[in-house]
Amino acid sequence: MIARKTLSNALRQTKILFMGTSEFAVPALSALIAHKYELIGVVTQPDRRSGRGRQLTPPLVKVVAEQHNLPVYQPEKVRRRSFIRTLERLAPDVIIVAAFGQLLPQAMLDIPPCGTINLHPSLLPKYRGAAPVQWALINGEPETGITLMLLDAGEDTGEIICAERILIGDEDTTGTLMEKLACLGAKLLVQVLTEMPAGAPPLSMPQHHDEATHAPRLTKETGHIDWHCAATAIHNLVRGTAGWPGAYAFFREDMRLKILRCLPLQQAPTLLPGTIEIVRNAADRPPRYGRVEAGEPQLLVATGEGTLQLLQVQPATKKAMDARDFVNGYHLKTGERFCSVAPRLIT
Repeated sequence: MIARKTLSNALRQTKILFMGTSEFAVPALSALIAHKYELIGVVTQPDRRSGRGRQLTPPLVKVVAEQHNLPVYQPEKVRRRSFIRTLERLAPDVIIVAAFGQLLPQAMLDIPPCGTINLHPSLLPKYRGAAPVQWALINGEPETGITLMLLDAGEDTGEIICAERILIGDEDTTGTLMEKLACLGAKLLVQVLTEMPAGAPPLSMPQHHDEATHAPRLTKETGHIDWHCAATAIHNLVRGTAGWPGAYAFFREDMRLKILRCLPLQQAPTLLPGTIEIVRNAADRPPRYGRVEAGEPQLLVATGEGTLQLLQVQPATKKAMDARDFVNGYHLKTGERFCSVAPRLIT
């Protein structure tokens, strides 16, 4: 935590406007409700169509807000003058932002006299941008954290109020790590609001901008597996792209295969990167080949450094399956190879 002097508890009656959309924002909103802060409204993204049925689905933040009879606003673009005028009429004393999904214009930031507080899931200035949790995992970071900051017109460049770090577990994925950070952020938010002086922003300090790194939004191409990379790097890619876009390679006749769970092994590969080795009897191989019951096939893939054991996969248009079922159902044989790009693109 960044050291801060003890401040008054007068903000409890201050008017708060909450802005958030995804599941990450729900613990913060729930904490504000539980501590009975004066919430004058909740701003979230418009309902979107999702799923195979393309059903119109509300953001999770909207669901929670409506359960507590809070006014909900869903502007397509917050920078439109009509919405700015709506906020001016609401006259919030402070705005709280958590995974809202749009950059806020300066005209909006100028409205609350106590500032706009943002919950950012990284240790700023490291990993500024849209996907800090994903890139921390992809890059194999041993730790990350949550930062509460005062928003300015830049991308995560505002002054830091406080920060707290956590270790990243070996089995953490984007989903599990985001959940931990969301709960930690909600706890810190209540602490900051409790200590804020009446009518003024919380105590903060500038970022070290020369130490900044960027965490851009993921694309589908981010999940492409390069089997020439180390097994640990591919394992990190699987963890960091879990959910979307997913880590994947191509196999046989343009089959796109997602790797959902895997285990990096230290065993030096004897085959070319991307080459499959099927081990059908655990008794025939040393313990280093990972988790397996006697008689069950293991699906191993050679990489540029180490061997990767695939534990769960998902062929295109199919349900997720254990590696054992994939090996047996598709009759995989030692010597077959995965590709980093679709076979039809290889010349």
